[in-house]
Amino acid sequence: MAEGFDGDWLDLREEQDALARDPELGARLAAWLPARPRLLDLGSGTGSLIRWLGPIIDRAQAWTMVDADAELMSRAFDTMADTAEALGLPATFPGKKTLLVHTPGGAWRIEGLLTDLADAPDGLPLDRVDAVVCSALCDLVSRGWVMRIATACAARSLPFYAALNVTGRDRFNPPRRGDALVARGFRRDQRRDKGFGGAALGPDAVAALADAFAAQGYTVLRAASDWRIDRRDGVLAAEMVTGHAKAALPWDRRRAKAILGWAEARRAQVLAGLLSVTIGHQDLLALPPD
Repeated sequence: MAEGFDGDWLDLREEQDALARDPELGARLAAWLPARPRLLDLGSGTGSLIRWLGPIIDRAQAWTMVDADAELMSRAFDTMADTAEALGLPATFPGKKTLLVHTPGGAWRIEGLLTDLADAPDGLPLDRVDAVVCSALCDLVSRGWVMRIATACAARSLPFYAALNVTGRDRFNPPRRGDALVARGFRRDQRRDKGFGGAALGPDAVAALADAFAAQGYTVLRAASDWRIDRRDGVLAAEMVTGHAKAALPWDRRRAKAILGWAEARRAQVLAGLLSVTIGHQDLLALPPD
């Protein structure tokens, strides 16, 4: 089964995700879509991509959230309803399986589909949607997975949008001893099998997506979407330190003391308000031929 994510972590990163995603690619997708688009959100988590992309589309729209985690799916519906209420937008649950958010531009219809994305495109309702989208997913998948998705989308002329794919260009500032050691282990961890049928693409995700969709005749657009965590965001900076060290440890046990020392020193910088972090990402939009 494909790996999942903790809901609290997804909530913590949502603001940074929203700041990082490239709005121009979102607008290009919105302009391509029909009047009442239907979107399939792979690995939807708590629905953060809907909350970001929905206002850019800014008209009546239907979403199918796809995830293997029933608890996350339930949390996504609750979060969407709470967000709507906070914005003064009515939210209703007709039939208890569908959320309707009533916006000035038109209603958003949101449904959920529980399935293991390792089997994709099997089990996905690709014949009933106008676009396939995802965020922070494609660096986890295998090259074979990408090829299958590209082929399935091309068979139906569906655009494919993938936000926040890691590039491997991560920077902790100011630099210090141990950065290269931790980075080396972290990059190795990014490429381990995450349950999608082979080694994860990690920093090669965007290139693999571009190749797969270009081979199907698609126009492929890319844009930088780096996280830029400044010294005031200590909670997220500390998570980056802990996450990088934890991922690096299994790949170099002989240097465990150095890796743990690096993490301790970096956390001290976080507490002192001295650490900023850049996490490299890139967004991709693949549009089918006219």
